[in-house]
Amino acid sequence: MDFNPVETFRDFRPRTKIVLIVWTILNLLVLGILLFAAKAPVFGSIIFFLIWELAVWGYYVYRYKYREHHKFGEWVDAIMFAVIAATVIRSMFIELYQIPTSSMEKSLMVGDFLFVNKMSYGTRLTMTPISFPFAHHTMPLINTKAYSEMIKFPYYRLPGVGKIKNGDVVVFNWPAETLGRPVDKKENYIKRCVAIPGDTLSVVKGVVHINGVPEDVPPMRQFSYIVRKSTAGNLKKEFLYDNDITDYQIEKDAKLYTMQLNDVNREVVEKYTGVIGVDTILHARGVNDGNLFPINKQHQWSRDFYGPLYIPKKGVSVTLSKDNYDLYERVIKEYENHPEFEMRNNKFYMGTEEITDYTFEMDYYFMMGDNRHYSYDSRFWGFVPENHVVGKAWFVLWSIRSEKGTVRKKNPDTGRIEEFQTSKFDGIRWNRCLMGIK
Repeated sequence: MDFNPVETFRDFRPRTKIVLIVWTILNLLVLGILLFAAKAPVFGSIIFFLIWELAVWGYYVYRYKYREHHKFGEWVDAIMFAVIAATVIRSMFIELYQIPTSSMEKSLMVGDFLFVNKMSYGTRLTMTPISFPFAHHTMPLINTKAYSEMIKFPYYRLPGVGKIKNGDVVVFNWPAETLGRPVDKKENYIKRCVAIPGDTLSVVKGVVHINGVPEDVPPMRQFSYIVRKSTAGNLKKEFLYDNDITDYQIEKDAKLYTMQLNDVNREVVEKYTGVIGVDTILHARGVNDGNLFPINKQHQWSRDFYGPLYIPKKGVSVTLSKDNYDLYERVIKEYENHPEFEMRNNKFYMGTEEITDYTFEMDYYFMMGDNRHYSYDSRFWGFVPENHVVGKAWFVLWSIRSEKGTVRKKNPDTGRIEEFQTSKFDGIRWNRCLMGIK
């Protein structure tokens, strides 16, 4: 069958012609941004432009020229449209995520499916443009890379609706990942931003202070508690289930429990028959539990007594000293790409040049989970650079509940202990469907 692109375009309906013209204009706009604003490589930018141009034009050519001549033409048409539309929407606007661990309980719960708004802080243009649709970094089933690094783009973010504020729930790529993946293909994490660029953070008795002022406490924030009972015997399963108490361990003779509770279900547990005490577990200052950031003997911080720590802000300079070298070493060497930076004999060098201060090139954020004693967050691995930010958690679409909760085991990708769902489906949490995120 002969194909003439000019004649084919003339045969398109007027609405289709308008769609194609608008798409080409938008695609050219993105190409211009890549070339002149992001300073992306010319060859890679043009290839990226051509791929998307050919994909959309090819879809309409197939739809109106060849679909009727194939047995499964309708199916192919639907699949092509779904792949193109979903890829554009996921890349530029919104994306669906699932909560896999309990680090944000009970603000966000294991089994929540939520939309993340990528336009809130400005859409981050793709940095790894060649990737398999619907896969983040690993191909399902065959467990191989779902992307290619043949073409790489520098970090660039479009103008956003607003900026990250203290208390926002943010999705980001985990900066401390050491698997060699590109920034936008690192594992996705979700935490609450407790400190923004320029803030000084400290944690006193488990309470976050920003610039000396206690934080606005997240309404469903959790801590670890020791629950003491006067008699042996397990708390009723129905009681735990009804109050969404999913994270607990039974200690000696069922007279002692370790529980993760927020203020609401803590009060309920305190009133339970036979409970004689509910005591907060605080990790004392000087006990650097779990290899907290920075890992050294100088900063004897704990999960509940942490800082003070200055959060780097773009354009702000700090005077370098042996006291803050461990705090900002990774920022300077890795995140801002100055591997030649080092400290020798309490002096600081950028290659062969001695320096006394450093000016940050990006904004940084400090993220914490609302499940404060069971969250692997910035207290353990440090700052989140602005180029790792994906978007703002928007609302919960639906939430699935399991009967037996979760189990902790080692994640083979990250090498750390995480919680995974192991229980059978037990229904939908209807009260969380279409719930806004606070």
